[in-house]
Amino acid sequence: MSYECFKVSITNKIAHVILNRPEKRNAMNHAFWRELPKIIQDIDNNARARVIVISSTGPHFSAGLDLTMFEGAGVDPSQRPSKNQRAVSGYNHILHMQNTFNCLEDCRLPVIAAVQGGAIGGGVDLSTACDIRYATQDAFFTVQEINIALTADAGTFPRLVKLLPEGVVRELAYTGRAMPAAEAQQAGLVNRVFTNSEEMLSEVMKIAAQIASKAPVAMYGSKRMINYARDHSTADALDYISIWNTSMMNNEEILEAIAAKAEKRDASFVDLPKKAS
Repeated sequence: MSYECFKVSITNKIAHVILNRPEKRNAMNHAFWRELPKIIQDIDNNARARVIVISSTGPHFSAGLDLTMFEGAGVDPSQRPSKNQRAVSGYNHILHMQNTFNCLEDCRLPVIAAVQGGAIGGGVDLSTACDIRYATQDAFFTVQEINIALTADAGTFPRLVKLLPEGVVRELAYTGRAMPAAEAQQAGLVNRVFTNSEEMLSEVMKIAAQIASKAPVAMYGSKRMINYARDHSTADALDYISIWNTSMMNNEEILEAIAAKAEKRDASFVDLPKKAS
């Protein structure tokens, strides 16, 4: 299937989703918000892969919101919807954008972001909704919304405050400055920094292959537990993992993992089931 904003390939159980509007700095137009959840949910719902890598083309990971989405804001007021209609429409539109990035957290598979150039505005939201982030030396992260008189609303603050110290988040949000890759790594926003995009993608695909070699159900459980523990108390998280393992733990796969290690071979695990439609 072809997309306006993305290229998608799946090899060796690794899905590679590539932002593919380099001439527009991978700005997020109307099609972007429709296509990303469709792609992620198709991969997840149909168990087409075991891990997803998101990268991009051109000088920037993403320039964020495509400002052409604001076209029409200056039309004759008599031709515009009422204030209440605009408010409800705006609220629904923001929820739609938030759900576009929520699909990455809701996905059963680990999702890796490989960031080169700028992750600007919505690019920050996209990368922080992923499980792991890697970056090139020239990468940077900018809460761009404050620079265009907006309050970031598509997921920036709920996720950034769980990844960075609060004071750092406030500085980025209030100043709109760029956080370079080296600083992002030091602060814990990215795991590793690479010289260029070729090196980064080569290494990220090796990491993705490691992830794809593990038991998919155990991987799904690990992602679910990490997300749950982040948002709940220790006591609640401990109780939840007890219930999860009681119902999900598979002794056959545990024995297969142990045997494969002893025999120095690749383990053979059952893929996740397709989601019910």
